[in-house]
Amino acid sequence: MSHPAIEVGDKLHIITRRRFDSDVRRHFAGEVVGISGDLHSVQGYAYVFSQATNTYERRPELRTRLLSLGQEGFIVNKIPREVAMASLEYREVRNHLTVTDGGTLSLDINEFGPTR
Repeated sequence: MSHPAIEVGDKLHIITRRRFDSDVRRHFAGEVVGISGDLHSVQGYAYVFSQATNTYERRPELRTRLLSLGQEGFIVNKIPREVAMASLEYREVRNHLTVTDGGTLSLDINEFGPTR
């Protein structure tokens, strides 16, 4: 018996792959609130890289995004369901960019080393 990889209630950290160096660095973290085929409705927060501060800044408003996560262009990480989405923050840990809730979650999101 097969189980879906992503279900309603799952929490995700989603990185939108950049195609060019000048593309805005965008991340999204949220909870899956609906699924229809390959389309996922995810409610959470957008994070955008600020070159001025050299950090990811969370947009304050809660958003709902519709994403086709099976498409190329996204890096999707499942995070524990008990993580409070509003508590996520980006920190530098041993020269690696890490997403943390200040508790049990520590997600290293560097694919190719310590650079952003």
